Amino acid sequence: MEAMESVDMAQLIIEASDLSAMINQSLEVETYLQAKSALDQDPEYRRLLPAFTKKKTEYEEVQRFGKYHPDFSRVSAEMRELKRSVEMLDTVQAFKRAENDLDELLYHVGRTIADAVSDTIKVPSNNPFLEAKASGCGTGGSCGCSTKKKK
Repeated sequence: MEAMESVDMAQLIIEASDLSAMINQSLEVETYLQAKSALDQDPEYRRLLPAFTKKKTEYEEVQRFGKYHPDFSRVSAEMRELKRSVEMLDTVQAFKRAENDLDELLYHVGRTIADAVSDTIKVPSNNPFLEAKASGCGTGGSCGCSTKKKK
């Protein structure tokens, strides 16, 4: 077995800092920040957000009792309608797209680093469809996934 050269931790931290600076200068981060700013300034979003937050609290209370709560149907329907109203806003849709694009960039950076170390390292992602490597527990346990490469 070949001896491995030790990495200078200070140099590794500097390189990580450089990488984070590159990410912060990316189009994905710029688009995300612009979409977040537009969302925060959207008067319709600002009008709907407090109503949505209030309805969400009411919805969570009703959900504790499920269909047996006397207001279950009404509150559930109102929550779906309000959620749809928020999600249909152009600024919300643009923000979600920008957030997904940034998440994908960060996933690929993490995946590249993880793969350089070992192909069995898990890299979390908010998108289960990015790669098969992102799903499962990786242990080959009761879920049926495995860390072994398929040939």
